[in-house]
Amino acid sequence: MARSTGRKTVGVSRGLMMLCETCYAQVMADKLTDEKNFVADADTLFDTICFGCTDSNRTLIDQMAGSYE
Repeated sequence: MARSTGRKTVGVSRGLMMLCETCYAQVMADKLTDEKNFVADADTLFDTICFGCTDSNRTLIDQMAGSYE
């Protein structure tokens, strides 16, 4: 069974987004989250995360963009 070892989550408008440790550290350094670990500026988040995190969260990102059917 696949595990999400080393993954951390941040809240977005449609749920929780799993990020690798590097992306999570960058999101925290850029102060994109509020006190509840929620990211309100999804566009900046998408620009910050790596391709691996983007691929891992593709369904969620598509839902947020309105292109999910």
